[in-house]
Amino acid sequence: MPIPVLIADDLEPNRRLLQAILAAEGHPLHEAKDGEEALSLLRTLPGPVVALVDWEMPGLAGIDVCRKVREEREKLPPRFLILVTVRDAREDILAGLASGANDYVTKPFDRGELLARVRIGAEMAELQHALSLRVAELQTAMAEIKQLNGLLPICSYCKKIRDDKNYWHQLERYIATRTDAQFSHGICPDCFTNVVEKELAALDTLATLEEKERNEGGGPPAP
Repeated sequence: MPIPVLIADDLEPNRRLLQAILAAEGHPLHEAKDGEEALSLLRTLPGPVVALVDWEMPGLAGIDVCRKVREEREKLPPRFLILVTVRDAREDILAGLASGANDYVTKPFDRGELLARVRIGAEMAELQHALSLRVAELQTAMAEIKQLNGLLPICSYCKKIRDDKNYWHQLERYIATRTDAQFSHGICPDCFTNVVEKELAALDTLATLEEKERNEGGGPPAP
């Protein structure tokens, strides 16, 4: 689904024109009548957004909207900001880009050029959003790895591990749910000597005693 586009312009005819151009592209459209409303929407709209921001607006100019959004970019989803203005002097373009705008369109604009810039902006915002999700996944994975590298409360008797919610888990289950490790069970040499051989010897002793009891009781000998 196309990402949302915010149209920020204090003149209604300009907003209607941009809406007519963008409607065919299928973008969900939002509009702001001044800089303060544009900034509020850029702070609250979920997910990535492309914004067409007019430079000359009452209250808060478009260049100031871009500057404030860039100051808060760590707290916001991706925003691709396109300044729209009649200013075409080199120093104006540089000032607009320095304020935090990602792109710059001068009026009167070409319809095809405008759509191309919006498409590029949408692709960039979507890529940035996908990257931020991937970074969040990696941070979660690293946090789990860090947890495994830290101090783990383990029962000295049954060897269960206590998690951060005070639940106790079998060692292999605890590790398997936090890593890609899979377990195959075996018997180490120490356990074979100290446990398995003793259990086998006990079984042999029990079998000998049972056979002796049968023989002394006159029962049929063991096969």
